[in-house]
Amino acid sequence: MNPLSFAPFQYLADLLIPHTVTEKLDGSHDESHLHRVWQNVCAIRDKEGGDNEVLLAATLLHDCVSVEKNSRFRSGASRLAAAKATELLSEMGWDEERIAAVAHAIEAHSYSAAITPTTLEAKILQDADRLDALGMIGVARLFYIAGRMGSQLYDATDPQAEKRPFDDKRYAADHFKTKIFGLAQGFQTCTGAALAQIRHERAVRFLAEFMEEVGAGR
Repeated sequence: MNPLSFAPFQYLADLLIPHTVTEKLDGSHDESHLHRVWQNVCAIRDKEGGDNEVLLAATLLHDCVSVEKNSRFRSGASRLAAAKATELLSEMGWDEERIAAVAHAIEAHSYSAAITPTTLEAKILQDADRLDALGMIGVARLFYIAGRMGSQLYDATDPQAEKRPFDDKRYAADHFKTKIFGLAQGFQTCTGAALAQIRHERAVRFLAEFMEEVGAGR
């Protein structure tokens, strides 16, 4: 089985995937990210329900417009992606109600956009996407992005930020405390929240062991 399969909805995935490729390749938001988010969507959908085609379209198109993490336009990326998805699905003949459902899910998935999801599909996509920022995948993405942004792994003189403010733009390890450890508190579905807690605990263990290895364990 193809590890990037979207069966039994491969027909729709094949139509949409060519439109998910952005101008600048970001290994934390590539096709494998879309598949991981889809796996998370399915795990939540199986317990909570939801429209499969709306969920798949929103999953595949939620990052179809790329804006760098450190860009001042970052908070507008999900709205741009929703607009692009609306245009594409209109050309494919989708009805206005279902297009609107996809667009809202895409707009509301973004952490930086701070839009409250109001539909089940939007809640599921937001949870599924945030799950990918937790656990070991979240740790891997954190350090990958930090490398792309030119950040240091940690502050060698004060790894735990005991005598300085957190600065996750400069030190990757600070991002655990400034964002990652807070993500599990904001999940929209019961299933998503339960999965988030498991991944949260993995991230907590990672940072504790990381600090121990750099000589800053407590």
